[in-house]
Amino acid sequence: MGCSWMKKEGPEGDIVLGTRVRLARNFAKLPFPATANRDQAKQVLQKGELIAEKLGELTDVKFYRLAEVDKLEREVMMEKHLISPAHTENTASKGLILSLNEDISIMINEEDHLRIQVLFPGLQLRETWGLANKVDDLVESVVDYAFSPNIGYLTACPTNVGTGMRGSVMLHLPGLARIQQLSKVLTSISQFGLVVRGLYGEGSKSFGNIYQISNQVSLGYSETDVLEHLAKVTAQIISSERQARQYLIEKQQRIYSEDQIFRAYGLLTNARTMTTQEALELLSSVRLGIDLELIKDLNKNLLKELMVEIRAAHLQKIMGQSLPHEERDRLRASLIRDRLRQKTTDDS
Repeated sequence: MGCSWMKKEGPEGDIVLGTRVRLARNFAKLPFPATANRDQAKQVLQKGELIAEKLGELTDVKFYRLAEVDKLEREVMMEKHLISPAHTENTASKGLILSLNEDISIMINEEDHLRIQVLFPGLQLRETWGLANKVDDLVESVVDYAFSPNIGYLTACPTNVGTGMRGSVMLHLPGLARIQQLSKVLTSISQFGLVVRGLYGEGSKSFGNIYQISNQVSLGYSETDVLEHLAKVTAQIISSERQARQYLIEKQQRIYSEDQIFRAYGLLTNARTMTTQEALELLSSVRLGIDLELIKDLNKNLLKELMVEIRAAHLQKIMGQSLPHEERDRLRASLIRDRLRQKTTDDS
């Protein structure tokens, strides 16, 4: 079925591309992955198989031993936001539990024994947490968690201690970028106890005006507290982005906005080579044109789908072989041209 968050439009979907809730969990009486020996890491991986069997009561899932998954396929999983970049390397005792529609993924032996992730399209913090909580309860029915009555769930990283929860929203903010207010807005976010990251989370850069915003700490707060605060700040950012977009189509600005958007569309539909960064920036402009109803015959989810499909591993999977940078740039441009010709609103 593929990633449902990529292929569907959720609430506030013109700005919020996706919502994620991630839970860090560890097993009682076993050291964290960074200090576990080979036998202990193997025990955790074996418990993963039991967990996968239990989750079958909720939805269809598949269990992967990542050492048995080739490197290219692991990188494809990372590009789809199903695993972290770190989880693609040193895979001897690492695993993944993945639901059929890929809205649930559980990394095994990453920084913590388990990283439970649920990813939904649009702004759906309450719904995403609801499913993550069901998954968490099922997991806890077959394993004992490392938990302190005083401080909560015990995790490898101190910032995750407490609820062990990281809620995040993926935002597309081209309007604020165009009126040069984006850095001001993003800087203010840290004052609200939230953190801004790039397209692939911690340590990654932002391309295409796409940012992930999440809570920074979880100790001393309930899951509801964390998500309500994130929702409140997200609502303010959405409001600012909508105001910026409205300004861009006012009479004195409209011609400049149209010019930038259709120049981007022209490059995407005609270029013969294109880097990932250039493609994401241009796709951001085209998606803005769709949202402003300047471009009327393209599916809104095109940006979400293409920002994954044009990555290096996906392109190499299409060709079934490793490709040099120049060939990937050529294939990327060709893929974008084809998708822009074929992906109309009739497909949505």
